[in-house]
Amino acid sequence: MSDSSPIDHAQLQWDEDGQPLSSVFGDVYFSRANGLEETRHVFLQHNQLNERWQQLHAGAHFTIAETGFGSGLNFLAAWQLWLTAAPAGAQLHFVSVEKYPLTKSDLRRALALWPELDEFTAQLIDAYPGFVGTGFHRLNFMDGRVRLTLIIEDAARGFSQLLATPQPMYASHCAKIDAWFLDGFAPAKNPQMWSDELFTVIRQLSHPGTTAATFSAAGIVKQGLKLAGFNIRKVPGFGRKREMVAARLEQEPGINQQAPLPARSYSPYPVPWTINAAAAVPSAKHALIIGGGLAGCTSARALAERGWKITLVESHNALAQEASGNPQGVLYAKLSPQNEAQAQFNLHALQFAQQFYRSRWSETGEQCGVLQLAHCESEQQLHEQLREKFSAADELVQFVDAARASDIAGVTCSHSALYFPQAGWINPRRLCETLTNHPAIRVITHCAAVELERRDGNWQINNNPELRAPIVIIANATDAKAFALTQHLPIKSIRGQITYLPQTTPSSALKTLICSEGYIGPAVSGQHCTGATFNLKETSRELRPADHRTNLENLRAPLPALFGEWESVHLESLPGRVAFRCTLPDYLPLIGAVPDEQAMLDDFAPLRKNARAVIYKTGTYHQGLFINIGHGSRGLAYTPLCAELLAAHINREVLPLPRELANALNPARFLIRDLIRNKRQG
Repeated sequence: MSDSSPIDHAQLQWDEDGQPLSSVFGDVYFSRANGLEETRHVFLQHNQLNERWQQLHAGAHFTIAETGFGSGLNFLAAWQLWLTAAPAGAQLHFVSVEKYPLTKSDLRRALALWPELDEFTAQLIDAYPGFVGTGFHRLNFMDGRVRLTLIIEDAARGFSQLLATPQPMYASHCAKIDAWFLDGFAPAKNPQMWSDELFTVIRQLSHPGTTAATFSAAGIVKQGLKLAGFNIRKVPGFGRKREMVAARLEQEPGINQQAPLPARSYSPYPVPWTINAAAAVPSAKHALIIGGGLAGCTSARALAERGWKITLVESHNALAQEASGNPQGVLYAKLSPQNEAQAQFNLHALQFAQQFYRSRWSETGEQCGVLQLAHCESEQQLHEQLREKFSAADELVQFVDAARASDIAGVTCSHSALYFPQAGWINPRRLCETLTNHPAIRVITHCAAVELERRDGNWQINNNPELRAPIVIIANATDAKAFALTQHLPIKSIRGQITYLPQTTPSSALKTLICSEGYIGPAVSGQHCTGATFNLKETSRELRPADHRTNLENLRAPLPALFGEWESVHLESLPGRVAFRCTLPDYLPLIGAVPDEQAMLDDFAPLRKNARAVIYKTGTYHQGLFINIGHGSRGLAYTPLCAELLAAHINREVLPLPRELANALNPARFLIRDLIRNKRQG
């Protein structure tokens, strides 16, 4: 698992012309002569991007990888060229690794040198994240026509997270790079970056036809590219620089395969069960999605923006009628000082979701901020532990005392809090309607998917030839258990009841969401939404006065003044809503291809006796069958990133998460865990 290590921002000096220099490396970020023209000469021209992009078909995607994001100038120049050279339906994916990111203020100052890029610069600066340790940041622009994956990490380590596995035999079973921008500071200034490990991972991430260009003609660079299998040529450099290097990979990179060692009983590498070697993008980009809640609708939108035709099947008469149907959902995820999978996923998901909703607040809810109160001793201790990690991340979260929390909320809060200024509440039904309002998405209601089978390379729902496609996504939460191929998944259902409280004069002052044991939001149409209860193994859909009382009692300690307004309300007369959350034992969602249960149990049976057994087999997954469920009470925070991850799996793109974190969401993880614990027999 990635360790989310602390990072250092770039330390800059500014010369008399206003150009940035690295204080650490003593080097310039771009040519003093003309940085933009240097980028165009070195990276755009010598990767032949204008010519290659003009030859793309409308649904194609093209991936650039860059060492050293720096000021983002290379990204912006590529984006500008993409809009003039590539077909409108194609997508550009730019992946860049940066160990020392610029602060937003430094980024703004550096890019102010290039006014012709202002249109693109403004969008980048608006989306530029606050950095909390190492990690991935996926930024989408122009409805996904241009994507940026910014990886805060050492170059070799960051790019290695794009590989399928550390196991050399199977590392290259991953999305590939079409062109490399080998930038960063000069080898003489920064030899650590230009390492053998970097060129090894470049080889593993490349395919025949991949090109590379670099300003440097240093021997370490030429030798590294040669060892990676590239044919190199020296060409004229930019300005006063006499030479630079352009390169192309002509043949499939060889595999650094280690022969099985009979005497060894354990593998030094992870068993490659996560790899779906049979995955392929079908020629007909058509997908069926079962379930019209948040998971299904975000998945539909993510694929539609990639040129897919979507048929979404919903059993009810409208979208978002089950757990996604509450009128006021909270954009909320629990932060943690730990580095385990759930903590890392929560942070990645929340940051991606805040960007995802940035253009959607006015249609679907209100960016009113969220306060998470330190309502008990354990929460107070947690908030103190979070300070060290998040103290410099004010755009994401702020630490406020009770007085400041009260000012923000508009009502008296009795505890200190974490304040999330970019969060708020969303009406999930309106969101689902907005997401599916796309010409490539067809919604079919009153259609319960009860049967799913594969025929002639296509999946078919309910034996209906009109509901037929090469890809199916199961996104119907606990109802996924109805299908034979997913019955083995350990899906849990948790009943939740929310309560609608009448707006009062004091409560009308509430202007932000407040979370403690439960949550309460600003009034909408004369009522507040509060809740929700957690009732495991309960199936009643009837409103229960006792659960209304629980929701009210959760307001007593953190918001005593508001609680007093409703303390004597007649519980039996209170309206509310019951729904059922879908969760998994580890409280992480299931995202990816559906595993073939029996094949996985057979192939990985040696794990019953040895968790590190030598197994030279990849996982077996049902071709074209995917799942996106298990978001629990965090649907608004989780589903945007989960849809992006699932679309990347299906479309064979670079993932928006580090490999270990994506693997932690793999639907086969429970089969493998049960084998290791010797709980499953073949």
